Amino acid sequence: MLTISKAGKVFNAGTINEKVALKKIDLHLAPGDFVTVIGGNGAGKSTLMNLISGGLLPDSGKITIDGQDVTRKKEHQRASLIGRVFQDPMAGTAPNMSIEENLAIAYGRGKSRTLSFGVSAAKRELFREQLKVLDQGLENRLKAKVGLLSGGQRQALSLLMATFTKPKILLLDEHTAALDPKRAALIVDLTRKIVEQNKLTTLMVTHNMEQALHMGNRLLMLHEGNIILDIPQEKKQQMTTKDLLSAFEEARGEAFTEDRYILG
Repeated sequence: MLTISKAGKVFNAGTINEKVALKKIDLHLAPGDFVTVIGGNGAGKSTLMNLISGGLLPDSGKITIDGQDVTRKKEHQRASLIGRVFQDPMAGTAPNMSIEENLAIAYGRGKSRTLSFGVSAAKRELFREQLKVLDQGLENRLKAKVGLLSGGQRQALSLLMATFTKPKILLLDEHTAALDPKRAALIVDLTRKIVEQNKLTTLMVTHNMEQALHMGNRLLMLHEGNIILDIPQEKKQQMTTKDLLSAFEEARGEAFTEDRYILG
């Protein structure tokens, strides 16, 4: 479903501030794979997500999604293939628009634009049915401004919007990091439910090692622009957070010092 071949990215090339963000990495996700990604600051996680989404273009290599070469396509040209949820609950939605208006935008992602904008009765009923999955009572608040929702409710809505049209690739960019533990747990459960029900191919960056171990069927570790470990499901299921931390330190060749990581 997703294949990255020798993709590299360098910022400020040839200057004193040159930074090699990704070192010609190779990555393949089969249909239905749910891959979690961890790594320290500057490991290349955000760059990887942005290369897939089209927010950045690679300096070298090739990226294909569902057999389509998207290497040189910009973000809006990949919109119909990709859903993304960001760390900030304020991102991914229009706060001054209503819930149903936000859903209408998500529903039309990647489709031909028309001069008319509105929500038909049929669409409104579809939105209500989809919102019930979130178990947040939002199906009864279609006219409410999104800016009035709590952080957890907005993130739940962002997740629904990102998966509404069943994208080929779902990118989850530390999407629970800004939430309190209770709301984060609700979003984790909702993520698992939506991904499983829709059989979505998913790449999830997280700083929570417990999440990295217990979600998905594969775990990647990034360090200094390289994939240093690729842990399959059968091995991941037998690991504890202590095992993962030890593997991380061994692969990096240095002690783990990032204090933003949650070990569970």
